[in-house]
Amino acid sequence: MERSYNVWITKFAEKQLKKLPKHIVAAFHTWVRSVELDGIDKNRKIAGYHDEPLKGDRKGQRSVRLNRAYRVIYEETENGNIVLIGVLEVNKHEY
Repeated sequence: MERSYNVWITKFAEKQLKKLPKHIVAAFHTWVRSVELDGIDKNRKIAGYHDEPLKGDRKGQRSVRLNRAYRVIYEETENGNIVLIGVLEVNKHEY
């Protein structure tokens, strides 16, 4: 049976998206559509997203780069054949 992917966005992330530049919001929605259509495993292989696991207090979470400055923080949960991708934050990464 094929797995289904569903992306949900926390209220905190929704609030952050309202304050971000339009091109970042557009890149975010492109990533969401791609995950829902193709699955998270296929998207992790796209080099431009730099999908990586986080460490320390954020262990169990992953990040994806929308551009050089902005990234999405998310968690993945499986419920049978449904994979839930919970977007926790969309923020400007401090280097």
